[in-house]
Amino acid sequence: MITRGGEDGAVLLTISAAASPAMPTASDLGFLLHKHPDRAQSTEVFGGTAHVLWPQADEQRATAALLLDVDTAALQRSRGRGSTPEGFALADHVNDRPYAASSLLAVALGKVFRTALAGRCDARPELPGAALPLEVHVPSLVSRGGAALVRRLFEPLGWEVDAAAQPLDPHVPAWGDSRVVDTRLRGTLRLADALSQLYVLLPVLDDAKHYWVSADEVDKLVRAGGDWLPTHPDRDLVMTRYLRHQRSLVRDAVARLDDVEGLPLDTGDGAADKPTATATATGAGRPAPLAVLRREAVLAVLREAGAASVVDLGCGEGGLVRELLRDPRFTRVVGADVSARELDRAARRIGTDRLPDTVAARLELLQTSATYRDERLAGVDAVTLVEVVEHLDPPRLPALERSVFLHARPRTVVVTTPNAEHNVRYPGLAAGAFRHPDHRFEWTRAELAAWAEQVAERHGYAVDLRPVGDDDAEVGPPTQMAVFTRIEEAA
Repeated sequence: MITRGGEDGAVLLTISAAASPAMPTASDLGFLLHKHPDRAQSTEVFGGTAHVLWPQADEQRATAALLLDVDTAALQRSRGRGSTPEGFALADHVNDRPYAASSLLAVALGKVFRTALAGRCDARPELPGAALPLEVHVPSLVSRGGAALVRRLFEPLGWEVDAAAQPLDPHVPAWGDSRVVDTRLRGTLRLADALSQLYVLLPVLDDAKHYWVSADEVDKLVRAGGDWLPTHPDRDLVMTRYLRHQRSLVRDAVARLDDVEGLPLDTGDGAADKPTATATATGAGRPAPLAVLRREAVLAVLREAGAASVVDLGCGEGGLVRELLRDPRFTRVVGADVSARELDRAARRIGTDRLPDTVAARLELLQTSATYRDERLAGVDAVTLVEVVEHLDPPRLPALERSVFLHARPRTVVVTTPNAEHNVRYPGLAAGAFRHPDHRFEWTRAELAAWAEQVAERHGYAVDLRPVGDDDAEVGPPTQMAVFTRIEEAA
């Protein structure tokens, strides 16, 4: 027996907000959700119909209820490749999907609250950025891991979690608990963040999806979890479960979310379901990923240099470009890469189709090579080469030097690259191996210094070498950075 939440045969989730300085009238939650509190609204979604109702909406407190009517017959008709049989002949008809929150509810949430999930509110533009006192209640949430896993996933995100497993049958205590958990979350955070966490973690807790998982799911995960997942102490579990234990997709997600440069991630059966060593040791989750530290270091240099126009040469999937666009001081942002596929992925990651006109006007995505002269890159204030040079064959470095320092000749050039000496700190990396299979070389600190000083001398630049990440007393930082400044500008 499954204990049913909300209406019989329907899945229920409620989101409540109390009045606060950021939102003095609680019913303004309707602006954020793009749903009018005086009207019930219904939307057809995959597997059924989603209804948005308002049990309460006044000045002090507002509650929006998402009620999903699951059509099990429609689900059965839609089943095809990648479907997950429950293990017996009547699985399509006898299961908990019509009653318990799972990936079905996550898909409905993503469609019904799409604009709120994106953090947009044209009518009240000050609201999406405000942290609000929120409460989320999911009376019947599927959790393969029980109430403990619910707490483990949501508490590091700032939620106070009240989770209680429901019995298989309240009249037969000996049967024990079901996998359905009555879950209540309380916290003060942005509504968009709360929705993105629910969108990702509901199917993670269920550890199943009702649809085929493909490479598009990596895009969804990066888009919804990019701001909080890289530092979550159980991010490996989240990625592995969200992507249905498909190792190739998990590796792609790791590269995009954390930029770990090909270092191995254990995605074996069950291994990712254990707390990470860092989380266990510190109790405070993972440290900031190296990719985040690297971007912060590069952004600090560009701001320090007063750059307004920036070319990220070898931009890949646009992680730095996205951060540059968030800062209006960068009035021209160019993402340049030799790979059209990478530029397409950058456009999806940045969300070029959803950018406001004022932001889109600052952005250019160009297909070009770092080793060829390109007049479109001339005259910019700064060029960044973030983890790029090590992907070139050493004989191609002089061509890169000419294209950047001789032809484009910006005021500032920022180069980051792995520090080969630090590789001994990666236990999963074999002696003498590179951090990524596409790396052609990895420099020691002395080798970077020698190259950088020669380039600076030949082209009239001063160079400053800086560490990025924890600067180990014995082997130095994981990433090393060279900041070039044109001498006439430095004087």
